Amino acid sequence: MTNLKPLTLFFFLQAIILITSIPTTYSRNTFPLNDEKLSSLIENTCKKTPNYNICIQSLKQNSGSSVADVTGLAQIMVKVMKAKANDGLNKIHQLQRVRNGGARKVLSSCGDKYRAILVADIPQAIEALEKGDPKFAEDGANDAANEASYCESEFNGKSPLTIQNNAMHDVSVVTAAMVRQLL
Repeated sequence: MTNLKPLTLFFFLQAIILITSIPTTYSRNTFPLNDEKLSSLIENTCKKTPNYNICIQSLKQNSGSSVADVTGLAQIMVKVMKAKANDGLNKIHQLQRVRNGGARKVLSSCGDKYRAILVADIPQAIEALEKGDPKFAEDGANDAANEASYCESEFNGKSPLTIQNNAMHDVSVVTAAMVRQLL
């Protein structure tokens, strides 16, 4: 029994020495995408878009951006597009309850445009990014930007949807520019 104590102590000390001598190759700072590099990726990606501030603000609000590559960042922006489209459509429904006459017709037309964004453009962008076909994703984002612009122009300068249309347009052109980086 007394012969086992030195042997146990010897192995215990060997284990401690082995553990402390392992290089820190697996520490957080040596992974390819640490916080600094991720922040740099987001900033560099957003600098190549037409609206840096909207890009940064949209991505920083999503925790998934901290571990995303450019494709992942583009997918996050498509989700932001979807949220903006839903906001626009909700505003249209709200206005349709209180407006009448000509405004109601234009609101209906804008509703059709926002529904097209939600049922065609956004699914197209999502599918294209998932399949690795960024050109079709870019087309979907550009189509969404155009739909918002068309809606705005239908009001001849008196749009009650200017905030929603501008937000939809701006997020969509940022998304298109981001996706273009994947081509």
